[in-house]
Amino acid sequence: MWWRRRKLKGTVYTGFHSIEELLKKKKTDGILYYSKINKRNTVVLDLAKKQGYKTSKISDIEIAKIIEDTNHRGIAFVSSSGSINKENTGGKSARKNYSDLETYLNNLKSDNALVVILDGVTDPHNLGAIIRSSDQFYADMVLLPSRNSAKDNSTVSKTSAGAVNYVNINVVTNISRAMDQLKKAGFWIYGADMNGTSISKTNLTGRVVLVMGSEGKGLRELTRTKCDNLISIPAKGHVDSLNVSVAAGIMMYEIRRQQDFS
Repeated sequence: MWWRRRKLKGTVYTGFHSIEELLKKKKTDGILYYSKINKRNTVVLDLAKKQGYKTSKISDIEIAKIIEDTNHRGIAFVSSSGSINKENTGGKSARKNYSDLETYLNNLKSDNALVVILDGVTDPHNLGAIIRSSDQFYADMVLLPSRNSAKDNSTVSKTSAGAVNYVNINVVTNISRAMDQLKKAGFWIYGADMNGTSISKTNLTGRVVLVMGSEGKGLRELTRTKCDNLISIPAKGHVDSLNVSVAAGIMMYEIRRQQDFS
């Protein structure tokens, strides 16, 4: 998965919502660490005990040492298994968990699929927000490059509000090769660019890949040349462009709207 493995050989989750969503799911081995009892922590503690998880009350300093991060707000869950059984608990049918892109493509049956590629999104708040939108608009998969991607996993997890537990997130070493694989599977690739064709004037039905570039420079030239079309959001503001996470959410909505997805 995309998150960093710690020295303790576990996967770390911080943030109330992220931990709560994780614990609601099927059991995975792990320990919930907390430093204080308050209204929010009590909710998570009760849920952890109900699900049969181990809990440990330690100091803030001790939590920081264990997870190698001081930004934990007094609570952290460490999954010793390193893998999560992804299961949608909402009203829709469960989104299948695919370990990699090839497995996903081999099992793909839908003609209205949506894959999101993030080409150099390095701000953890933006990455978390895009993952949250990917969950809301039911993206089949989010692909991240092994390099030039956000590394502050605690912030990503918290900003996503627990969506990291439901979205298929996979790391690829070569974005260009992944785009070639998707094209062979019948996907049409759209790159977000402020000078692209308006999304309201673009046919976004069928199997779609949405590629979002970095916050400052946008799409890399190689990635741009791999896109079948460049798309934009019609706007008349005074600043240059929308934040990448806001733009990604709007574009995902429009794609799903045109696909008549429900």
